Amino acid sequence: MRGLLVAAFGCIFSVQAALAAEPVFPPASRVGIVPLDDMVMSKRFSGFENSEKATAITFAEMPPEAYDQLVAGLTKDALKRQGLAVTARENLKVGASSGLLISGAMTGPIKGRKWVLAVKGADMTALLIAQVQGGNDGYSEQEMRKALTSVALRGPVSLDEQISALPFRIGDRAGFRPVRVLSGNSVLLTDGPLDTVKAVEQPVVILAVSLAPPPPTTDQRERFARAALVSNQSIKEVAVERAESFRFKGQDWHETVAKAVDTASGEPIIVMQTIRFEADRYVRMVGIARVAQRAETLPRFRNVIDSIDMAL
Repeated sequence: MRGLLVAAFGCIFSVQAALAAEPVFPPASRVGIVPLDDMVMSKRFSGFENSEKATAITFAEMPPEAYDQLVAGLTKDALKRQGLAVTARENLKVGASSGLLISGAMTGPIKGRKWVLAVKGADMTALLIAQVQGGNDGYSEQEMRKALTSVALRGPVSLDEQISALPFRIGDRAGFRPVRVLSGNSVLLTDGPLDTVKAVEQPVVILAVSLAPPPPTTDQRERFARAALVSNQSIKEVAVERAESFRFKGQDWHETVAKAVDTASGEPIIVMQTIRFEADRYVRMVGIARVAQRAETLPRFRNVIDSIDMAL
């Protein structure tokens, strides 16, 4: 009898261990992992984190055709320019999927260790970025590798579910409709029948919540806003018409309106960038339209960002 009881308890514990090892998917995410001990689902981005150990694993989803281009761009020199000194690069299989795992040391102002995992699924590409800030008192190399290689991909999630999982709510879409959610913290909207806008055929709006605290002073925020605008590779020849900081609804804001050129098509465009700063995060809106649509679209862009309500 005792042997039967031991076997029964052993079976129960085995089942519990198996259940505990199941991948966990953030709301509306097609990417999941088996999180490490003490890691929790982030409320700031799609992924998991442990603030006490200064550790985060973020997820991003892309089309399947993006994998080859993504991997080709993850060169040692390119990553070095982005503050990652590569120490290891490995092609591997993750379940039935192919992947590339890169690890190295963070060389920017914030020191630590970093991992980049690209995974090619049947109908999507997943990008996982993990980092442990500081020394070696956080998770070990083996633990981080175990978490990353536990990645699992699931089937499509409805757009409505993805929008409901965003860390903000849009009170007034101003006639725009959502077409895509990115990285669990941003959404692309447009006005027109096309879901993919290639030559600014339709106005587009991108709303995103930051993953990091904003710059603390007004001068720093103005420089940050300028740098954010000109670093947008989809536009070029940026000529600022208006840039101003102001207080609205008890918060600090910065807004820029500029003329530019669409990089892909050469079409002259008008760009509005509005950033709403909070104590520990910021919301950024970028609206783009053809110059001829300026008068009707700029007020609508502003209506969208004015209506944002932070969900968390």
